[in-house]
Amino acid sequence: MPDTHYYNEPNKKNLLISVLLNAGITLAQFIGGFLSNSLALISDAVHNLSDTMAIIISYVAMRIGKKDSTAKNTFGFKRIEILAALFNAVVLILISVYLFYEAYLRFLEPEPIKGKTMFLVASVGLLGNLISVLLLHKDSGHNLNVKAAYLHLLGDTLSSVGVIIGAVLIYFWNVNWIDPLLTIIIGIVIIRGTWSIIKETIEILMQASPVGLDLKEIKFEIEKHPDIHNIHHIHAWRLSDNITHFQCHADVNKNIYIKEVDKIRIDLENILHKKFNIDHITIQMELDTCTEKSTISNGD
Repeated sequence: MPDTHYYNEPNKKNLLISVLLNAGITLAQFIGGFLSNSLALISDAVHNLSDTMAIIISYVAMRIGKKDSTAKNTFGFKRIEILAALFNAVVLILISVYLFYEAYLRFLEPEPIKGKTMFLVASVGLLGNLISVLLLHKDSGHNLNVKAAYLHLLGDTLSSVGVIIGAVLIYFWNVNWIDPLLTIIIGIVIIRGTWSIIKETIEILMQASPVGLDLKEIKFEIEKHPDIHNIHHIHAWRLSDNITHFQCHADVNKNIYIKEVDKIRIDLENILHKKFNIDHITIQMELDTCTEKSTISNGD
């Protein structure tokens, strides 16, 4: 069956604008963090740096993913996007753990913080992050790699709000312990937003059946075909977050000509395409060839 799977390609221009915005924000927050002595602001800068790297990796991964298949990489290079998304998520968690450690040290030995400088720089960061979130919002719904970058930015937008509130408390009431507390909260937000990305990328790399795809229902629907006795040795997996592959063996009821077999196969492919939204389909037609006919077969 021809490759008929189409999906909206992420807007590369928006990705590049987000990279430039976040690079500027990161530099401003690092400088402002050192000038104000705010760990929360430096933490936000580190988070923003990871955002910038995430978006760069997203862009590069999409460029590589568009390369044509080769004799060695017959499935193409789409899975590079999944590897990039996993890398981004793991980096975020490692950064969060480091921020927890730095916050712990600040709790033990609080340091004076310049609340006004902290407020001004955090406000600039909030504005830049809001623009980037709006730019990537649409594409985050149908591309796992852009979703990872989007969650990075969304988390940093929320943390910028927290830093601004903390700056106000520090400036007016000298509550310096709020700075490491905000750092811990930022780390928790990062980890919560990242865990779903790690879980989904691992499922894809492990070739798990897509969530929501019921193999029992597929078997039931296919076996309703009048010329099919049963289907077995079913496999379903995702090449990337939006490309699903399916294969199985299908037993016909009687010995028939190849032309008739092809017609039956096309009928089955149409069922899988229309009812289950699967486009990459391989069906091995046979007449009572397999001695072992379990629905799922190990190593087949």
